[in-house]
Order: sequence, then structure tokens, then C-alpha cells
Amino acid sequence: MKKLVIGSVMMVSIFAVGAMAEELTGFIGDSNCGAKHEAAAAKDVACAKGCIKKGADAVLLSNGKVYKFDADSAAKAKEHAGEKVTVNGSVSDDVITATSIEAAK
Repeated sequence: MKKLVIGSVMMVSIFAVGAMAEELTGFIGDSNCGAKHEAAAAKDVACAKGCIKKGADAVLLSNGKVYKFDADSAAKAKEHAGEKVTVNGSVSDDVITATSIEAAK
């Protein structure tokens, strides 16, 4: 009986962690301009790269929403400034903890 209970708890835990993982596709912009760059035109790319280089935080613009990155994910996001990307990770409120950031296909 004890093994059944422990096994059930472990299975529920695995599914709970899996349910929290998300995949978002969008544009890595900057915190200064926010959602103004969701179109990702050439001028948006240049602006996002320039603002991030000057110290603005990288943000993900996806479906009209602006997501911030947690401290551990911010450096990864800055490497993709001005790019359309797919981000895998978890989202809490509007903060992403990224496990991977890759160029979108």
C-alpha cells in the first residue's frame, strides 16, 4: 500500500512539472520600447539591439504581451536581441524562466 501511495505521488509530481512548461514564440525586444517592436521590421531589430546594448533589459514580445526574463535567463535572451525566437521554459505572471531560446523556424 505504501508503495502505491508513493508511486502515485511521484506520477502526479511529474505531470505537474510538465504542465508548467511552456513554449512561446515571439520577438526579443527591449524593455524601453516594449510592444512597439512586435512587427520585427528592420528598424525594430536595430532599435532593440541598440537599446539592449545600452543597458535595457531584453523582453519577449509574443501575441501582444510583453514578458520579462528572470535573472538566469536574461543573458541568454540578450544574445538573441532583435531575433524571432522560440522560448521553452516556465512562465509565472509575466516572467519567463527559460530552459532554451532558439531561433524560430
